[in-house]
Amino acid sequence: MSKVLVAFFSATGITANIADELAKAENADRFEIKAEVPYTKEDLDYTVKDARSNLEMADESCRPAMVGHVDNMSDYDVVFVGFPIWWGREPSIIDTFLEAHDLSGKKIVPFCTSGTTGVEKAVEHIKGIVGDAATVSEGKRLGSDGTKEEVKLWTELLGF
Repeated sequence: MSKVLVAFFSATGITANIADELAKAENADRFEIKAEVPYTKEDLDYTVKDARSNLEMADESCRPAMVGHVDNMSDYDVVFVGFPIWWGREPSIIDTFLEAHDLSGKKIVPFCTSGTTGVEKAVEHIKGIVGDAATVSEGKRLGSDGTKEEVKLWTELLGF
């Protein structure tokens, strides 16, 4: 049986709720990806041109500092990586997380929370970051109302 980690960034709590359901369904450990400087409501206001989240996403090289680290990453076979969709892909802090850990030989399973935008662009971006070191699955978009049943069905289809 694979040892599973659910790592996630949640700006408003929606992704955290889905991550909790996923961790229960997979009997997985969880790691919350937190920004060293927490995001405020103003930072997340995508309608403001110079809001922090917009500035970060406009700069492909941006890697916001994060708090903590998964010290025992080598223990995991499967790493679910969850996030809200920002600018059609994963927030830059996810890139920080991916680059901060040795993911060699891991299966990475991205999942996003979004009302309409799919996970495909994020999956391609994540593949570019991890390269050949890890296998990245096609991932899954879950709406903000993602249910326990939806998460369970998805994980059953994955077969971990």
